[in-house]
Amino acid sequence: MGKPLIQQRRGKGSQRYRTPKHTFTAAIQYPRANDQKGTIIDIATCPAHTSPLILVKYDNGECAVNAAPEGIYLGQEVHIGASAPIQPGNVLHLKDIPEGTLIFNIESKPGDGGKFVRASGTNAKVLAQSGKETVVLLPSKKKKTFLNQCRATIGIVAGAGRPEKPFLRAGTKKLKMKQKNKIWPVVSGAAMNAIDHPFGGKRSSRKGRPTIAPKYAPPGRKVGMLKPRRTGRRKK
Repeated sequence: MGKPLIQQRRGKGSQRYRTPKHTFTAAIQYPRANDQKGTIIDIATCPAHTSPLILVKYDNGECAVNAAPEGIYLGQEVHIGASAPIQPGNVLHLKDIPEGTLIFNIESKPGDGGKFVRASGTNAKVLAQSGKETVVLLPSKKKKTFLNQCRATIGIVAGAGRPEKPFLRAGTKKLKMKQKNKIWPVVSGAAMNAIDHPFGGKRSSRKGRPTIAPKYAPPGRKVGMLKPRRTGRRKK
């Protein structure tokens, strides 16, 4: 029997599960022009970002928003382009950044405005330059290769002490998640009732339901492993 799963209700696109973008301050984006000098004219917060944001106005009149690095202040000059010095807040191509430099807000593709390493207190490290590619050590300790035409910001994202402050109360966590319109708390399917999830039932917390979806299961039953290539424990 099909169930009204939370994944399906999300996909409907109703206001209950839609991100409240009208409450967000701005989107992080690098300017189009290079070899420019700009001034930080504002430092703001945004519900969509864990770090403070800086608004930079460049000499050509273009404005851009970026995650704030540690040690930044209002009125500070920042540079973008190959001639920019290696200082916090400056934006350079990966090919122009020396090995061992700490960076953040790395572009996935040249010109996309930055996709990687943007959470508060995080940073990545340039490990090696190889031809048209640059090897970067991400905060997860995973090494990832980027095109050296991708841009990144020098420094460490501000707000490093944020995860150290506990929520203490479930109500505080609920309000924080509601700010971003996130579903909280997240409950496992095995802990639900049988009417709410295919894995649910009344046998306490160990239901013993198979996690492999039947081949001809209806949409509300298509949960768990769909057509798995293998099952069982992996032997060493």
